[in-house]
Amino acid sequence: MRDEKTDIARRLLNMEFIRFVLVGCLNTAFGVGVYCLMIWIGVPYWWATLAAHMLGVLFNFKTIGILVFRNSSNRLFLRFVSCYVLAYGLNVGIIWVLLHTTGLNDYWSGIVATPFVAVFSYFYQKMFVYKRKYEKN
Repeated sequence: MRDEKTDIARRLLNMEFIRFVLVGCLNTAFGVGVYCLMIWIGVPYWWATLAAHMLGVLFNFKTIGILVFRNSSNRLFLRFVSCYVLAYGLNVGIIWVLLHTTGLNDYWSGIVATPFVAVFSYFYQKMFVYKRKYEKN
């Protein structure tokens, strides 16, 4: 029975999206931590978001590339950065909408925006940054 549970856990960890979510939890904790720290010291939300994205991109490039997509090529860095530029715009846009329509504060607006940006990032990275070229058989 123990081997069966280990096998199930191993299969789940081999699933790309599950790996993305797990690595994303680590990366998100880092990014949200930077964002909240910046808000706490008085930085406006758009600068706090930019700082979190800039620092996050350096850390996330390797963790996502290696642990999620099994690709350590540094040649993909500019594509990865393009994902973060678009994600930054989406993030700031969602925060702005939440701030102006829900009454949420800067902290909660940033936290609520996070899952939407994460889903966008996964699909962008899968289809553009780390896309695999399959050979025809």
